[in-house]
Amino acid sequence: MEQRFTFDDVAALYGDARPTYPEPVFDDIAAFAGLDGRDAVLEIGCGTGQATRGFARHGFSILALDPGTDLIGIARKNLQEFLNVRFAETTFEAWPGETAAFKLVMAAQSLHWVAPEVRFAKTAEQLVPGGTLAVFGNVPMPPAPPLAAEFAHLYTHYAPSLAGPPAEAWYLPDGPFAKLLGESKYFEPAMHRCYPWSRMHSAASYTDLLRTLSSYRLLADDRREALLAAIAEVITAHGGEFELRYETHLYLAKRR
Repeated sequence: MEQRFTFDDVAALYGDARPTYPEPVFDDIAAFAGLDGRDAVLEIGCGTGQATRGFARHGFSILALDPGTDLIGIARKNLQEFLNVRFAETTFEAWPGETAAFKLVMAAQSLHWVAPEVRFAKTAEQLVPGGTLAVFGNVPMPPAPPLAAEFAHLYTHYAPSLAGPPAEAWYLPDGPFAKLLGESKYFEPAMHRCYPWSRMHSAASYTDLLRTLSSYRLLADDRREALLAAIAEVITAHGGEFELRYETHLYLAKRR
């Protein structure tokens, strides 16, 4: 199975466990793109609709794409009160496109799954002249001591492939995405913004979150559950909850 399709196996858990995004992200995107209620927005990879809701509340006309049957089913249910949102069950690559139909194309924690050969070219085609691409992702920071060291020991023992920076580091300013966007011939130089925030996790909520990550989904079931049980034991041994800090990194770029 292609890695990006693993999310649909845990769609309900995904909707409950995954964090949303700071509200200023949506305000800043709308201001940069100059959106009003008449403008159309394309979302690549809506999942269960966490980011979709942030824009739906502003009244924009949204077309949200996602290949996951269960994921998009939950998104439809979660956003059923918003008549300005429509959905299409498809990958961005397979979607036929609506050339120059959108003032904003946005991708929340999803653009890294799009094939490189269409990632920027096809995105630009969907935008009106001067339209905006908005890409953002939540990047978890290392837990405070002593959890960071104890977690690292567990990864070395149970899942060496997961040791090192998280996959979400793709969105950091020194990560691959910023460089790729900067090299794109389809967009003007991007503006970057960072939004620090945090959330408290119990052993259960944190291991539920990890169960929704594609890299964990690809582990053998027994190996994954052994790792998560060990992580839960460490959290419980250190008070039963901890604060996980995040940075949401946003990139805004106008179509050339």
